[in-house]
Amino acid sequence: MKPFLLVLSSPSGGGKSTIARHLLEAREDLGYSISATTRGPRAGEEDGVHYHFLTPEEFDRREAAGEFVESASYGGHRYGTLRSEVDRVLASGRHVVMDIEVQGARQVRQAIPDTVSVFVLPPSGSVLVERLRGRATENEAGLARRLVHAAEELLAATEYDYVVVNDDLVAAVDAVAAILEAEGHRTGRTAGLEDRVRTMSAEVRAARTDVAESSA
Repeated sequence: MKPFLLVLSSPSGGGKSTIARHLLEAREDLGYSISATTRGPRAGEEDGVHYHFLTPEEFDRREAAGEFVESASYGGHRYGTLRSEVDRVLASGRHVVMDIEVQGARQVRQAIPDTVSVFVLPPSGSVLVERLRGRATENEAGLARRLVHAAEELLAATEYDYVVVNDDLVAAVDAVAAILEAEGHRTGRTAGLEDRVRTMSAEVRAARTDVAESSA
């Protein structure tokens, strides 16, 4: 099976990162593409594990060199996915899982048309607001900006290949896993399919000839 790129998007608080983490913990055929960012690490975050933490100058230099599959500004910081990260996982024979916001997902789909995209919807707008308020990581002004951005991102759901409603985490993870399984069986991702079916067809034709000769 030819490995492919799976993009999960949702507004902040929608659950895309949690779903990605559960999939990665449960499946050996998946690898995570570690994003780069100019924001500083939060408590417990490690460079090269949670993010590649870059200075704004380093981020700009690497972006100008064409090293990013996608990049975006969010909350006053830069975020992006290094092409080397995607290539690293694909080269290992695993599918790449990315949890990124809408703007970045658009760039990825343009750069890598074979990308499979899934939008994770919250059960309702009010639930999403409660989740964001419950994080308590920002002041009221910051929360207000995040809510406006979330409202805009929700409208992008129809751009994606699939939509999964995250009203039950286990069910949402199972739904994305089912998408992975189905996409893995696409004819274009089955290595050597043309040669295999030609060989099978030749075997069947040969058997037909044998039957015809024995009945003559």
